[in-house]
Amino acid sequence: MEGNEKTISFQVNRTLEEMDKELLLKYIEGDCTDQEKVDITNWLDSDHDNMREYLALRKLYDITIWQTALITQFERKPKEKTFFRSLKPVYIEVIKIAAILVVAIVVSRYLFPGHTAEDPVVMQTLNVPAGQRAEITLEDGTKIWLNAKTILTFPNRFTGGTREVRLDGEGFFDVTSSKSKPFIVKTEKYDIKVWGTKFNLMSYSGHGIFETSLLEGSVEVLEPGSYKGILIRPDERIFLEDNHLVVAPIAHVSHFLWKEGIISFDNESFPDLVKRLELCFDLKFEVKNDKILSYRCTGKFRTKDGVEHILKVLQLSNKFRYTINDNLNTIIIE
Repeated sequence: MEGNEKTISFQVNRTLEEMDKELLLKYIEGDCTDQEKVDITNWLDSDHDNMREYLALRKLYDITIWQTALITQFERKPKEKTFFRSLKPVYIEVIKIAAILVVAIVVSRYLFPGHTAEDPVVMQTLNVPAGQRAEITLEDGTKIWLNAKTILTFPNRFTGGTREVRLDGEGFFDVTSSKSKPFIVKTEKYDIKVWGTKFNLMSYSGHGIFETSLLEGSVEVLEPGSYKGILIRPDERIFLEDNHLVVAPIAHVSHFLWKEGIISFDNESFPDLVKRLELCFDLKFEVKNDKILSYRCTGKFRTKDGVEHILKVLQLSNKFRYTINDNLNTIIIE
């Protein structure tokens, strides 16, 4: 995959009469404070029209990031009214809740214009902030859902005998079938080769995590540079354990509900649960209670309900206390 690399930066190209434009941009980029997240979420939840208007504008904004000339300036109009003035005071305990709206970035296939053989191949990079998700459709029709803190690098068009992308994070792939042109996902440790299939792939660089779960079709996992790897069948997963690849049945299909904004735990160890919460909500946990490390946790939670809601529910069946250090963005478990 050669060519000039272009990193996509989020720009909003429309205004909202009820909403501060710069604050919405911060929200899309994942840079809001907890109070700002709560304010925006309350505004969206207060009226279905607010949500529909926001999603419509967000979709238009997403379309612009694929155009050659991006719109980088906001329309400057006098502010008439912002939703902040109509909000009721929010209590401190509520403000602490990390109410993160999960936004799906929908990029339709028609956004990729026709190309000629003379057009250069341009590499695109889509970086999903913590607490958000993204959905993208590539030039060949392949759909990819991206989880929080995920980076996808891909070309504006596929050339040659393969379709190659690079993933750092977690993604769910629905690959358009092509027997003559395999689809290859490159990660830090392994390459995944498919022709047309549905699978979930998790490979965060620097964490030693690698796991591929196959729902439909077939997947071949290869070491970089090799031509033959390990094949897995539907309902199987392959994961890295003690520096060796292990094939086993898919343990919990509900894990893939992350695409829909749902965190699912099924008899999961507390340390593993903490890792997923850190990733989803962009915070740190400090566990000072050794007994809690042996706890197993089960449940399904909506990410938009916030991390405190999850902890309070877990407290019903597990004995622990927690405090939040907003300055250090850390939750201390005791």
